[in-house]
Amino acid sequence: MPQGLFARRLCPRLPSMDRTLILGASGGIGAALLGATGGVGVSRRATGLELDDEASVARVAAGLEGPFTTIIDATGALEIDGVPPEKAISQIRPENMARHFAVNAIGTALILKHFSPLLPRKGRSVFASLSARVGSIGDNRLGGWISYRAAKAAQNQIIHTAAIEIARTRPDAAIVAIHPGTVRTSLTERHARGHATVAPAEAAQNILTVLSALTAAETGRFFAWDGQEIPW
Repeated sequence: MPQGLFARRLCPRLPSMDRTLILGASGGIGAALLGATGGVGVSRRATGLELDDEASVARVAAGLEGPFTTIIDATGALEIDGVPPEKAISQIRPENMARHFAVNAIGTALILKHFSPLLPRKGRSVFASLSARVGSIGDNRLGGWISYRAAKAAQNQIIHTAAIEIARTRPDAAIVAIHPGTVRTSLTERHARGHATVAPAEAAQNILTVLSALTAAETGRFFAWDGQEIPW
């Protein structure tokens, strides 16, 4: 059970949400979230959502009828084109770093640009983007994974900045980044040695439990799967 700063408000399921939208619904965590919520799912595989193609993002968003009271962005990539995370600065490849920013940072910005208008203007709503603890600058004590870390740090800044703007037109919305933990999916299977892992279904329930407690007071913040706030 999450033990974060607002644990006293947590409940095991989302409270009477009208509609839920899952982006990246064909991935391990996204599919589990879609199954747990019974919501609407979009993905590269199912609907042609290409994060590095704004026309694609705009087309998919325009094809949906809002509002959605919960939108969960479960997109992202750890390995791109088969290139594993760098273990040293000497392994940096500019083209791979650029791809990480295109998918993990710019992709999030485009999702916010085109999908956040699908949130209701009044009443409680949540937009959560799956980030990663390794994107925290304050929590980084190991180094490595420079491209992925930097892109996730940029993603976090994008979420924080967008939350400030969105609050002006949707004052009851909570716009947050959330770290799902180390989940047993194809994204992490080569990099999870020595780390405790959870199944996608458990990760999805943990995420939904945290989201169920959020209010506008938490907008623009970064939380872990257990409700603990993560430093930027």
